[in-house]
Amino acid sequence: MSDDHDPVFEPPVNKLPFVVVVLFLIMAGIELALTAGEAGLVGGPEAIGWRLGLVRDWGFSGDLFDAMVAQGYFPPEHLARFITYPFIHLSFTNALISIVLMLALGKMAAEVMGQFVMLALFVLSGIGGALVYALVLNDPTWLVGAYPSVYGLIGGYSYVMWRKLSTTGGRQLEAFSLIGMLMGIQLVWSLFTSVGNGWVAELAGFVCGFGLSALLAPGEWSRILARLRQR
Repeated sequence: MSDDHDPVFEPPVNKLPFVVVVLFLIMAGIELALTAGEAGLVGGPEAIGWRLGLVRDWGFSGDLFDAMVAQGYFPPEHLARFITYPFIHLSFTNALISIVLMLALGKMAAEVMGQFVMLALFVLSGIGGALVYALVLNDPTWLVGAYPSVYGLIGGYSYVMWRKLSTTGGRQLEAFSLIGMLMGIQLVWSLFTSVGNGWVAELAGFVCGFGLSALLAPGEWSRILARLRQR
């Protein structure tokens, strides 16, 4: 028997890492349920308010965080909002863009840095983005959507490119071309419509993702320790 692979039986897309699949199923499952409810396919008349209910119950509020800090009381159900808000989106389009970016960037991060690191970038960048959003701004608008977490994955991608260019002698500033392009698009878009202050959380998510990659990427922590011992 031949060991050659028959191209007819090759999978149409490369296999996605398990953690990326899990995130996809959660994000897509929530959005499909909300969209179906708004279309009247499930849930009855009450389903129209599902999205707003999720924002209220699981979205992140800077005002709520300020109140927790002022009282010195941090209920677990409200701290959970740091983790749950990226899975709630204001529209099907926002969810679709977030999911597509998460699949592409998450696959890269998981394959290059490992699934644990990819998940850490996604979760911790979302937390960092929300924290900066609450501390820097006094905006009553609720923060929802996976953009801060996805921008953390962009930070991981930028770090991988930055390290690669440093070893090949390329221009390291090119590693930031993707984030520069996205921020530029947002700037142009803001000239035609109100984009809100979500970009603050997104930029903070990018910085968190880049910084975390410098610590969590395979071999990076050992390299840092080696440099410290040389001093």
